[in-house]
Amino acid sequence: MRKAVAACLVAAAAACFGFTGGPPRTAPEPGTLHVAPDGRGSACSTQKPCTLDTARQRARALIPDATGDVVVELRGGTYRLTSPFRLGVQDSGRPGHPVVYRAAAGQTPVLSGATRITGFSRVDTAKKIYRAKVPAGTAGRGLFVNGVRADRARGPRNPSGFSVTATGFTTSDPSYTSWTNPARVEVVENNAWKQMRCPLASITRSASGGSDFTVDPACWNNNHTAVPNPGFPFNGAGLPSMDGITWLENAYQLLGTPGQFYLDDSADYLYYVPRAGEDLATADVELPVATELLDASGTPGHLAPVNDTDWRAVYTGSWGYSSGRHFGDMGADVHYTSTDGDAVSYTFDGTGIQVLSETSSDEGDADVYIDGKKVSTVSGNGPERLAQQAMVSVTGLPKGTHTLRLVKTGGAYLLVDGFTVIPDVIAPVHDLVFSGLTFAYTTWNAPTAEGYVDNQAGVIWNPTTRTPIRIPAAVQVHRGARITFSDNHVQHTGTSGIALADQTQDSTVKASSITDTSGTGVAIGEVDDYYQTEPALMTSGNTVSRSVVQFPGQEYQDAVGIWVGHSRGTAISHNDVGYTPYSGMSIGWGWGWASNCTLQAAQGLPDPCLHGTTYTGGNQIIGNHVHSVMGALFDGGPIYTLGGQSAPSEFAGNVLSECINGCNMIYHDEGSSLWNTHDNVVRFSNGSLWTNLWTPSIHDDSIHDNYSDTASYNNSGTNITFQQATVVTDGHWPPAAQTIVDAAGPGTLPGTVIDDDDLRVSYAGSWSSSGSRGIGDLDNGVHYTQQNGAAATITFTGTGCSFLTETNADEGDIGITLDGVSKGQVSANTSERHVQQKVYATSGLTPGRHTLTVTKLSGTYLLVDGFTLN
Repeated sequence: MRKAVAACLVAAAAACFGFTGGPPRTAPEPGTLHVAPDGRGSACSTQKPCTLDTARQRARALIPDATGDVVVELRGGTYRLTSPFRLGVQDSGRPGHPVVYRAAAGQTPVLSGATRITGFSRVDTAKKIYRAKVPAGTAGRGLFVNGVRADRARGPRNPSGFSVTATGFTTSDPSYTSWTNPARVEVVENNAWKQMRCPLASITRSASGGSDFTVDPACWNNNHTAVPNPGFPFNGAGLPSMDGITWLENAYQLLGTPGQFYLDDSADYLYYVPRAGEDLATADVELPVATELLDASGTPGHLAPVNDTDWRAVYTGSWGYSSGRHFGDMGADVHYTSTDGDAVSYTFDGTGIQVLSETSSDEGDADVYIDGKKVSTVSGNGPERLAQQAMVSVTGLPKGTHTLRLVKTGGAYLLVDGFTVIPDVIAPVHDLVFSGLTFAYTTWNAPTAEGYVDNQAGVIWNPTTRTPIRIPAAVQVHRGARITFSDNHVQHTGTSGIALADQTQDSTVKASSITDTSGTGVAIGEVDDYYQTEPALMTSGNTVSRSVVQFPGQEYQDAVGIWVGHSRGTAISHNDVGYTPYSGMSIGWGWGWASNCTLQAAQGLPDPCLHGTTYTGGNQIIGNHVHSVMGALFDGGPIYTLGGQSAPSEFAGNVLSECINGCNMIYHDEGSSLWNTHDNVVRFSNGSLWTNLWTPSIHDDSIHDNYSDTASYNNSGTNITFQQATVVTDGHWPPAAQTIVDAAGPGTLPGTVIDDDDLRVSYAGSWSSSGSRGIGDLDNGVHYTQQNGAAATITFTGTGCSFLTETNADEGDIGITLDGVSKGQVSANTSERHVQQKVYATSGLTPGRHTLTVTKLSGTYLLVDGFTLN
C-alpha cells in the first residue's frame, strides 16, 4: 500500500506540512538543560551539552524546587538508541509547569532506533544484488534507504498453484525446495479485514515431486486450525482464516526487484537491490534494531482480569462450576453458590483488587473482607442480566500481600467470574511535553518467530495466551496524565507510531505528523477494560488534533491511521488521515456486547446472548479529512465505529473521500449506538454506501444533515433517526457543504506537492478516483474523468504552480485557465504511458492568491495526479 512517491508525506513531511521542529522561540531561558548527540559530562549547559540520560537525571533533581517549567533542549542531530528513553513518575512535572523536552530553535533532533549500514559490495551482477556485513546478532524486519522504506524480499501477489494441506500448503513446483533458510520464510495472506502471517517450519519435496510448505505448527493452529474466538467483547462472529497465499516473503531467492532487501541473520549479512539513482557508497542505509524509542510509564502497568478458575481463588462451601453458558462470562464459565455463608478467598500482591460477577434479578448481597476486616457490602441484584460486572472494587491498599474474602449473604445466587489485581499504586506519569522532536526507525521482531495472529485493526492475539494485545509503538505512554506531544514527527517505523495506553488520561497529540508506520499511526485506549467503574482506571479526556496521519499499515495491513478502543471523552478533531490499507479510523470496540439481548436476537445471534456494559462514551470525531482508504483489505471505511457508547457521542464535520476497495463511507458497525452523525461530506465514494447501519444491534443513532455524491445507503438499525443525505452528483456542493470542506483537516498547510485528493482541489462534473494503481502515480492514486468540460480547480497562495497528470494514448487536450484568464491548451496524448508528467507550469506570478483550473477538452480520459506549488 506504500505510495510510489511519498517524499512529500514521509521523508519531507516537515517541509510539506509546515511542521518545522516546534514553535519559534527566543533565546533559551536560564536553567535550561542542553543536550547534544555527542554530549559529555554533567554540565548540561550551552557550552557543555550532556547526554539525554544525564539531562533526565538533572531534570529529576530540579523538579522538587522548580517554580516554573523544567526544560530539556535537544540540539539537532541523530540520537541513536538501542533501548527506549524511559521516563517514570519521578520524572513528572506539575500541573501548569511540565517538564519539557523540546528541539533547540531551528534544529532537528532525531531519536533513531536504527544502525547505519555501510560497506556494500555487489555479489550478483545479473540481479544487481549488493551485500554488506551487519553486527553479529542483528535482527530486524525493515530497511530504509535515503528515508524511503524498502520491501522485504517478496514474491508476486497471489501465486498460482498452491493448495491447502493439513499442515500448510503444497504446490507442484519443485523449485521452492532449493530455497535457503526456509524457517525465515513467511506466508502472508490478506483475507477480508485481516492480514495473517506465519513463518514456515520447512520446505520439503512432496510425494508428487513438488514442494510441501509446512507452516510453523503453533502459528498454523492460531491462524488456520483453531482461530481464537472468545466472542463479544473481544471479537465478532466472522473468522477469516489463513486458507491461501497472497505473497511469500523473506527468502534470498526472491530478491531481484529494485528496492527489496533480505537480512540473513544467521550469517550477519544484509542484501539489497538498489533503486534507480541510489548509490550505496553514499546512501543513508538505516536498519532499525530498536522496538521502542520513548517510554513514559506510570504505575500500575497494564491491568487485565484473570478467570474465576485462577489458582489463587479458593472456594469454600458448596460452590458449583458452570461452563458454556453463553451469557458473556469471561472464559464462558463461572463459579456459583446458592448458600449463604459460602465464600471465596483470593490472596494477591498489590494495592487493590476487583471482582467480576454477574448482575441479575436472582443475584443478592455479599460482604467484602480485606485481610479479615469487613470493608463493604455489595449487591449483584439488577433488573437485567449483565455479564462481567465489577461487583467489587477495592483500591488504595498499602502495597503488599493482601487477602480478599467475599461471603454470600443474600439472594438466590452469588457468581464469581474473574479477578483483576491492581499490583501497584495508581500513580500516572504526568505533566510532560515533547515538542519539535523526530522519532524514526524502529522494528518489531516478534512476528518473525510467532507470526501475526490478527483480530482486527492492529489488535492481535497473543500467540501463547490467545488474549488480545496490540502492535507496540515507537512512542509509548502507559498510564499517563497530561502528556503533550506537539509539533513532533514519528516516521519510518516497523511498529505503530504513538500509543496512549493503559488508561492514559487528559493527554494530547497535536500539530504532529505520524507517517510511514508498519502498524497503527496513533492508538488510544485498551480493549480489555470495558468493565471498569473506577474513573482513575479509565481511558479519558485524550485528544488528537490538527495532525497528519498517513501511510500506516505499511507492513501489517490491517492497521489503521487512528485507533481508539474503550474511552471516555476522547476528541479526534481536524486531522488529515490517509493512504491506509484498511480503515482510516477505527473508533470503539466490543461489537454487540453493549446491545441488549433483544437486539442481539434481532440480529440473529444465539439466545441467550453475550451482554455486558462499557464505560465508553462522550467521544467526538469532528472536522477530519479522511481519504484514500481501503487500499488492501475489505469491510471497513474512512471512519469506522464499533460497539456501544454509554453516553452520546458526536460524528460531525468530517470529509470522507476516495474509498479504494469494498467499503462503507460512514460505517457504524455492529453495536454502534448513541452517535449523533451530522454535517459530514462524502465524496468520491466510488460506488460505496454513504452510510451503512447493517444490523439491528446498531441502535439509537441520529443520522441527519449530511452531504454525499451517492444516494446509496443501508439503514437496518434499531430506533435510528435517519435523514437521507443531500445528494450532489456534479461536484457543485452547496455552500453549507463547501463550508464543511473548507473547515476540515488541519487547515491549509503550506506544501510544495499537493496530491489529487487534497481538500484544496475541487472537482466539477463527473469525476472518479482510483487508488493503489501501482504504476507510479503520486501517492499511488489519481482522479479521472471521461466527461468533456469536467474541470479541476486549485486555489493557492504563492508565485507559481505546476499541474501533474498522466500522459497516454487515451489522453487528450486540456484547457488551462489561470485567475480566470485562458492560457490555451496542452496535450496529454503520448504513444506510451508516462506518470507524474508536468504538462503545464507557471511561475513568476505576483505573490498572493491564485486559481488554476484544468478542463478536459478531448480524448478518453483526463487524469489529475497533483500539483506543485512555489
